[in-house]
Amino acid sequence: MVERIIVGPLHTNAYIVSAGKKHCILIDPGGDASQILRRLEALNVKPLAIVLTHGHLDHTAVAGHICREYEGTPIGIHRADSSLMQGSSREQHLETFRNLTPKADEAVRLLYDELPEPDFFLADGEAVCDSDLAVIHTPGHTAGSVCFYSEEREVLFSGDTLLFTAVGGSEGPGASARDLRNSIMQKLFKLPEQTRLFPGHGPLSSIEREKRSNVDLRDSSPASPA
Repeated sequence: MVERIIVGPLHTNAYIVSAGKKHCILIDPGGDASQILRRLEALNVKPLAIVLTHGHLDHTAVAGHICREYEGTPIGIHRADSSLMQGSSREQHLETFRNLTPKADEAVRLLYDELPEPDFFLADGEAVCDSDLAVIHTPGHTAGSVCFYSEEREVLFSGDTLLFTAVGGSEGPGASARDLRNSIMQKLFKLPEQTRLFPGHGPLSSIEREKRSNVDLRDSSPASPA
């Protein structure tokens, strides 16, 4: 079971991914905590963990809120993005959002909630809490961006690395256009073409479709230095 919930002012895709009959993995709770909580209750599942594809606020905003409701739920993020979860990161979030929207201050005000320290770090190739989701480190959008791949389900949760006919931005702190392209070409595009793509924003897709029609990747050569 995969449930998509569109949340927050930037319409982030949060995902509830089944992990047994009564549990789930929650990916990128980036806003609208009440909506996420209602859906968890309706599905009668509790999160084993909250995992974050990267540290941008539109993907992390209500992780703390969910943890307070489900006490003891651990939060995982890649070590390279862990600084974005610290209280001092507000200005970094503002800088990132200014590249995305003219209403950056309003967006951060609506989203910002003090985030807890991560409980564990996501590492390339490791399973998430003994589930069928494996971590793929895909630096580029941020230094610590990751995707989650299930070979069994043939699904990829790609965060802001790979989107529907587009790729994530590479303008913020720790971002690199070269790394982003290389992550996609050398890692994600090596997955089976039938793999369904669940991105951080926008419609769903597949690896086959993105290899064929992604407008940001028509030149398959490595990206120029960021």
